[in-house]
Amino acid sequence: MFTRAFAAGLAITLGLAACGGPAPAGSAAPARSGALEKTELTVGVVPVPSSAPLYIAQKRGFFKEEGLTVKPEIIQAPQAVLPKIINGSIDAFLTSYVSLLTINDSGAVKLKLFQHGQEAAPGIAGVVVPKGSPVKTVKDLKGKTIAVNVLKALGQTVTNAHLEQAGLTPQDVKFVAVPFADQLGALSSGRVDAAWLVEPFLTAARTQLGATEVIDTMSGPTAGIPVDGWGVTETWLKKYPNTARAFHRAMARAQLLAGSDRSAVNEVIPTYTQIPAEAAAAMKLGVFSMEVDKAKLQRLADMLAGYGYLKAKPDVTQQISPTLG
Repeated sequence: MFTRAFAAGLAITLGLAACGGPAPAGSAAPARSGALEKTELTVGVVPVPSSAPLYIAQKRGFFKEEGLTVKPEIIQAPQAVLPKIINGSIDAFLTSYVSLLTINDSGAVKLKLFQHGQEAAPGIAGVVVPKGSPVKTVKDLKGKTIAVNVLKALGQTVTNAHLEQAGLTPQDVKFVAVPFADQLGALSSGRVDAAWLVEPFLTAARTQLGATEVIDTMSGPTAGIPVDGWGVTETWLKKYPNTARAFHRAMARAQLLAGSDRSAVNEVIPTYTQIPAEAAAAMKLGVFSMEVDKAKLQRLADMLAGYGYLKAKPDVTQQISPTLG
């Protein structure tokens, strides 16, 4: 597996450097495997911590070393920019695994997981209510309206699991789509009763609105689930194989840094979100790891099928790029 081999090689080099020896290859990219078919890439990013590796790669010059120029484009979710993904004006993008699975299930286009992002950790996403809300427990959400960034995606899926654990059903609440950036306004105005938020919006809701959390949606029945990763289309992979390898090498280096050096993440989060540096350093993060746990990803896919978000249970191994698998 490319990622495992790359990570192992980089770890060995870093280990030699730690022992006092020279490390000429420790921070250098591996040799390229051929001329790049494309050198300028547009990458869809969501203003959440999972996008940090892309900005780390940019800041540390990893893309430049690979001969790439990368332009980030802020998106809410791949569904919202699917025409751009299909026509190739967005080359790669951050996607929740729920979005990747549901888009593939729809047949609109074939997406592949290109690089794993994060898996869940307690405290990184939850359902919150504004200060003074009568909603104190999960059961109090019955009959209420909950904002999620995209319908039938990650937020709705993990919230459903917690509703069921509390004895409610997904039909006991009303989900509405509200972009993350607009959810604080929707909460404060009373347009919605609750909102599913991820960092850094979760911290902003607490500090700006005095919001309280009624569900930690990355704990209990959803603990440790794969959250997101970087996606590309199957067509793009076939059309730009050398570019794909170069982009993946740079992203894998950055992913390794994100998982081993919290300061590297803290450094870039304020550059593409509205969260200040002090808050970025204090907020909880998911786990940046090199590879997705396929068993947990399959469990997530089975949940989606159970909620009717997928027509059939997929084999998740078919969703992963050959570059990784």
